[in-house]
Amino acid sequence: MINDLPILDLDFTQQPPIPQPGIDRANELMTSGRLFRYGETESGELDVAKLERRFADEVGTRYCVALNSCGASLAVALLSAGVKKGDTVLMNAFTLAPVPGSIAHVGAVPAFVGITEDYTVDLADLRSVALRTGSRFLLLSHMRGHISNMHDVLALSAELGLTLIEDCAHTMGASWDGQPTGTFGVAGCFSTQTFKHINSGEGGLLVTDDEDIAARAVLFSGSYMLYAQHGAAPAEEVFQRHRLTTPNFSMRMSALAAAVALPQLDLLQERTNIWNTRYSELAELLGQDERIELPVRPAEEEFVASSFQFRAPTLSPKQMEAWVALAADHGVHLKWFGRPEPIGFTSRFDHWRYSPEQALQASTRILDTLCDLRIPLSMTSADTKTIAHILRKTLKRTLSPQTGVDS
Repeated sequence: MINDLPILDLDFTQQPPIPQPGIDRANELMTSGRLFRYGETESGELDVAKLERRFADEVGTRYCVALNSCGASLAVALLSAGVKKGDTVLMNAFTLAPVPGSIAHVGAVPAFVGITEDYTVDLADLRSVALRTGSRFLLLSHMRGHISNMHDVLALSAELGLTLIEDCAHTMGASWDGQPTGTFGVAGCFSTQTFKHINSGEGGLLVTDDEDIAARAVLFSGSYMLYAQHGAAPAEEVFQRHRLTTPNFSMRMSALAAAVALPQLDLLQERTNIWNTRYSELAELLGQDERIELPVRPAEEEFVASSFQFRAPTLSPKQMEAWVALAADHGVHLKWFGRPEPIGFTSRFDHWRYSPEQALQASTRILDTLCDLRIPLSMTSADTKTIAHILRKTLKRTLSPQTGVDS
């Protein structure tokens, strides 16, 4: 019966401690009071500049600009790439609120593009929406770490004349066919928010190989005329082209956030191995249940699985709600994208009513039964077995409540 099911004792929001070098440096900064990223009389080796140089090297780009959030990075990337007020920006419908928010931030208009059953952008719909709207910009989210076939995205973008910007909030350390995400478009934006791959509480990193985009991004971020203190920025003559015509939006990262984030880059591969191991275990266990549908992950998709997504496509909204609630009663907390109203971090395209209304029936059908499970680094192999057991048994209970879960 239902009471025979275990209750999982796992905090899905638990984060590992900040590495000791990050704590030590943060304490030094707090003792000195020098929390601003720039120095007016003593620039020295500044923490944010170090992070910018190190992350540019990590991704393999020429330039990196640190900002106070990934959403800010997206907005600055759009502006730096030439998006103007009133422009239409294409974006995949499966993403989170900061992405359309960044488009609205710059005064542009989101146009949603449908998704496939593997949670990536539908290229046929991308062509259709691009031709219908005349948009010249694509803000592509690698939502929850699901990476589109980037060779096909680039080919179609070139054919349609689209400027590509990548939202890589969930793909730090990930690649498509050996090439890091964030390096396919003119700019890529990463997150250092808590629950992402490295944790500074909040933060964003914009990478690019375009010197004019980089210079404008530095100036937009709020460098004043101290742009020479950036760790991975263009030469002085590039800034001369933009420094008097680019507004300061005060979106820069603080020294404290950078100090906390920097030593975590050394842990990224270790964390990736843990996440991907847990993902594989969950996929193996849940994939045995014919009522649960998992996305296909192509061999070219070298993902970093800090979360796990799946669908129960035969369930009604009422059954989905009951299943999610029953699983939560046993300690397994799912985010469900089919809720009629946004809850917590989870919302979807038809909740964002500041955007023009669009009917995306195929995408809505996919999102209606889509569940999202966070994979904390503290999750063990034993936990994955318990999670799968709870989900499968509570699903059976939901579909056949009169029989009990263990019948």
